[in-house]
Amino acid sequence: MRHQKANKKLGRNTSHRRALLRNLVTSLLLEERIETTPAKAKAMRPHVEKMITLGKRGDLAARRLAGAYLMTRASVDRLFNTVAPRFGDRQGGYLRIIHTGYRQGDGAATCFIELVGSEKFIDAKRTKRTEARAKRQEELKKQMEEEQAAAAAEKGGEDDDKK
Repeated sequence: MRHQKANKKLGRNTSHRRALLRNLVTSLLLEERIETTPAKAKAMRPHVEKMITLGKRGDLAARRLAGAYLMTRASVDRLFNTVAPRFGDRQGGYLRIIHTGYRQGDGAATCFIELVGSEKFIDAKRTKRTEARAKRQEELKKQMEEEQAAAAAEKGGEDDDKK
């Protein structure tokens, strides 16, 4: 019997569950916001809170503990340099879970889990993506116009040969 066993199994064996949670925590620290299911979000919350607490400690031992759990060095650097200082005076409650609806494929409930105060980062990312998309569309439009002009010039040359 599973009396007083706190963690959720998420339908996975121990190693798969641990790998899943490590990947989710790493992604959240790098991206500031990820979309997942509410069960996974609630299961990963204590792990993220522990990582941020380690980041607030900021010593070498904390960095090594975080490095042993997180999957990439970039996530460790981001945790200690960017994320943890933002929560310096806050005693817990670093995450926000926002329920968004249901997934198209299997009907599973979905939610966003994000770091509190990540709105500025997400907005900056969104504007950068919008600018890049507009620039790419402008380049494609210019390229298509050049191709049409070349095709028209080639067609005009063919008409001269026929006369």
